[in-house]
Amino acid sequence: MVRRWIDRAALGALLAAAGLVVQAQDLGSADTGALAANEAGSRQEFRSLDEEVQSLKKEVLDLNRDLFLLEEELLFPANSQVAFFVSMDVGEYFGLDSINLKIDGKEVSNYLYTQREVDALVRGGVHRLHMENLKVGDHELIAVFTGKGPHGRDYRRGATLRFNKGIGAKYVELEITDRISKQQPEFDIREWE
Repeated sequence: MVRRWIDRAALGALLAAAGLVVQAQDLGSADTGALAANEAGSRQEFRSLDEEVQSLKKEVLDLNRDLFLLEEELLFPANSQVAFFVSMDVGEYFGLDSINLKIDGKEVSNYLYTQREVDALVRGGVHRLHMENLKVGDHELIAVFTGKGPHGRDYRRGATLRFNKGIGAKYVELEITDRISKQQPEFDIREWE
């Protein structure tokens, strides 16, 4: 076992640097009580500082959340907002890899799914794939689904929806379902009311 020896002057300097005011020459048993009191005071000071830091962290998180909501509101005003969601039912005949979205001929999203995300969709989850500001009027959505189809073959299939964007928010769902009668996946795009 290695022992480290520190002389009284060095120990006093270390304690003074730690915020403990101690005389290096008088480290006798009489000053042990004062040392303990100083140490308790330092601990209390550290606790109050820690509580203050935790309070500041909470305020920063709250501010960050408020800024995110404000940014969403400014970037995607409710009257021009269109949101596209993906859902999946069962998933026996199709293993989703990616979805490519085009609106009015312009590619707006190309999303590659992880196995964990696909599992969440199969369990009933809904994924917000894309959010867009669109003008009032007619638009065309083309969605291309890529993945593994029946019997493990590569599968690529598209679906199209023509929709009219009115005033107010619009929500569109891209739904992947199993067609049991044909043992094939089916891709349906519909507007939420």
